[in-house]
Amino acid sequence: MERTGFEPFGEQMVSATDTQPQSRAAKLVLRAGTGLFWSLVAAIVVARAAFFEPGVYDSFSHVASLAKNLLF
Repeated sequence: MERTGFEPFGEQMVSATDTQPQSRAAKLVLRAGTGLFWSLVAAIVVARAAFFEPGVYDSFSHVASLAKNLLF
């Protein structure tokens, strides 16, 4: 007899075997989507590292110090 799991609110939990894709095409689409997602994540991280400009916020600190000197 199979043991059924329930959430704290009484909903029946779905087992891991029910959520796995059954067909070969579904597995291929899942792998392609996962690969596309992680390649986009890597591209964004590399682009951020390549175009990072450390002095971007220096002008803000100058404006903030000027405003502080004017107010106090």
